[in-house]
Amino acid sequence: MEKLDLTKAYKAYYTATNQPELINIPAASFLSIEGIGDPSGQQYADKLQALYSVAYAIKFAFKALGKDFTVAKLEGLWSFDESKYPQLSMAEASVKVPRAEWRYRTMIRMPEFVTATQVDIAIRQVLDKKQISLVKEITFFQMTEGKSVQMLHTGPFANEPETLQKMMEFIQLHKLERNGLHHEIYLSDFRKTAPEKLRTILREPVK
Repeated sequence: MEKLDLTKAYKAYYTATNQPELINIPAASFLSIEGIGDPSGQQYADKLQALYSVAYAIKFAFKALGKDFTVAKLEGLWSFDESKYPQLSMAEASVKVPRAEWRYRTMIRMPEFVTATQVDIAIRQVLDKKQISLVKEITFFQMTEGKSVQMLHTGPFANEPETLQKMMEFIQLHKLERNGLHHEIYLSDFRKTAPEKLRTILREPVK
């Protein structure tokens, strides 16, 4: 039985260069959970645990059916209250908005054969077996990101403003406008990888 690896099946989705580029992202489906707060805090860690618990429950259910897959890379959509912090550039926002006020939708991409019904079954299984109440906040989320500017960021998250500045200059040069939420794909496991070795795709939907 061949295991499906989404990073290979959707190589373009999980690949970026160290220079800004314009790409088009097709529709995809995700497990997701939302929240507000510092991503280094306990609440965020607890939500990650809930998300991964359901992701692996789905994986093992399909493995039993002969359709095994590798749990995909973690991703996040990030935003803030733009009425409270108006006219901040992409690079400024990550520095000037307090981390306690960051809004996030943390996600794991699912194979195309996973349905909302199967996600609901997995949520109930995890709730029954592990009593992780946060799984009740998990949703089956579908997104068509479309035209986007992206760039690979290498190094600590704290240095992302440097990469975002290059992306912003690219967007302005090509007379584009932001058209969605800031998107990050964590190619490295930030729980186990040294900050200087982290590799993160930064993506901004545009029009």
